[in-house]
Amino acid sequence: MSQTGFESSSIVETYRQRTPGSAVLFEEACSMFPSGITHDSRFLQPYGIYAAKAQGSHKWDVDGNEYVDYSGGHGALLLGHSHPEVCAAIQVALQAGTHFGDSHEHEIGWARVIQRMVPSADKIRFTSSGTEATHMALRLARAHTGRNKVIRLQGHFHGWHDHMTSGFNSHHDGTPTRGVLSSVADSVILVPPNDIDCIHERLSSDSDIAALILEPTGSTFGMVPLVDGYLSALRELTERYGVLLIFDEVVTGFRVAKGGAQAHYGVMPDLTTLAKILAGGLPGAAVVGSREILAALDFDAMVAAGKEKIQHQGTFNANPISAVAGSTALSIIEASDVNEKANASGEILRQGMNQVLHRMGIPWAAYGEFSVVHLFTNPDNRGIDPSSFDPLKIPWQELKRNSSHAVTKLRLAMLANGVEFNGFPGGTISGAHSEADLLLTIEAFEESLNMLQSENEI
Repeated sequence: MSQTGFESSSIVETYRQRTPGSAVLFEEACSMFPSGITHDSRFLQPYGIYAAKAQGSHKWDVDGNEYVDYSGGHGALLLGHSHPEVCAAIQVALQAGTHFGDSHEHEIGWARVIQRMVPSADKIRFTSSGTEATHMALRLARAHTGRNKVIRLQGHFHGWHDHMTSGFNSHHDGTPTRGVLSSVADSVILVPPNDIDCIHERLSSDSDIAALILEPTGSTFGMVPLVDGYLSALRELTERYGVLLIFDEVVTGFRVAKGGAQAHYGVMPDLTTLAKILAGGLPGAAVVGSREILAALDFDAMVAAGKEKIQHQGTFNANPISAVAGSTALSIIEASDVNEKANASGEILRQGMNQVLHRMGIPWAAYGEFSVVHLFTNPDNRGIDPSSFDPLKIPWQELKRNSSHAVTKLRLAMLANGVEFNGFPGGTISGAHSEADLLLTIEAFEESLNMLQSENEI
């Protein structure tokens, strides 16, 4: 959005009037951080809010404004903010120390609950972030198979390391993004989502493919959903050609179901990457998989096999505070119906938003599965009915190409009306979201659409 568009917008002016403290902090941040932010997803024009505290499904900014929150710690907080049992466990653990530089009992308890919940978690290696986990998964796959290449689906996100930068929101032809070596980009094969014939052709014609990695609910937690039977077909093909199947469950792990997407769909990958919910709201991630594949990290196993061990350090691997937060949060999820509650709330929210769109005659659609809502803003002005919208009938590029101008104003309007949405646009739902939260969100959505209509954005 141009600066002229900002200055002439009553939506932007309303937002500015509500958030002067955030504006001051953003100005200071710009003197320190590129674009004034510390995570690309926090970019919002003219600036994003600065949070001061959060509890349950709500957060408050430095100006005292209260919001129903759908960012959820970038999807890490299925239990909501500041869950009392998780916070209490963290407080106890803090008294013993934040970093031992040694193995500790907490990492064993953390791993034990992961093994109980995730079907493919025979062995576990902790890392500090999802990006590190996908990086390690690729290295393990190459070591195990002796092959060099990896297949990825266009539009799927697997972190920011060099193998994953092309094909998410740019460079869909596989050319390297700025700062990435061509030789690295050349080792990654990008294929369109839902095209099983293309994958079959690649696997049958190239014997140097080590692994295929994907988000098992589709790009961006189902923004671009996968067709029925796709995961099973991938499992059959990868087994046929000796290629490892990697599920990136950084988002979906413990959210879609207690055991993640693999448990819900009944398809077992060779390797799985986990983060977000895994660590109970603190930094932490993991690669899990078969004993045979993760043996490449094992000192004794590699000596016995006469092979070079994969080295893996990491100052904060299995940090004791993250381990306590993670094991506590996962144990709560394991013993409760929080997955079902959050998924049901997602369905209520999507239906309510679509009823608003239908009533207002706006050809947009709220869609998704499980505990997420995606909003399709119809950049090509298709004739769609929100109540019967089928994202599988829309090209994946179009689903990812929401109008940035309208989305920015929608997010600002929603904030002005007490709701924080993500930039998808949309958001993730937690088990802490109440019926009152959902009703407030639907009402805020309708008022925000009215505000956009008054500025001829719809």
